[in-house]
Amino acid sequence: MANAVIRTGGKQYRVSPGDVLRIEKLDGSPGDRVTFEEVLFLGGDSPKFGAPLVSGAKVEGEIVAQGRGEKLVIFKFKRRKKHRRKNGHRQSFTAVKITEVLG
Repeated sequence: MANAVIRTGGKQYRVSPGDVLRIEKLDGSPGDRVTFEEVLFLGGDSPKFGAPLVSGAKVEGEIVAQGRGEKLVIFKFKRRKKHRRKNGHRQSFTAVKITEVLG
């Protein structure tokens, strides 16, 4: 089973073919193919470690959905100062299904 560690959106993810992950928003619509060029590690019978990237390796996937996450409530409060601030945030995400790991 081939697995890899990729970097996208400032975060690192361990992926294998068939995995579905929620990553930072990418341009595209469901059904589009995406390629991740920043591969930090390739697993398998003979693992390859990058310094920092593995040359010639890439991970391909397909966009499954574009969406927004759960609402987070940000509430700031200072006691005895009559200071209250309420704010909300929903982070956009892209769900990607990994199709193959090429190395």
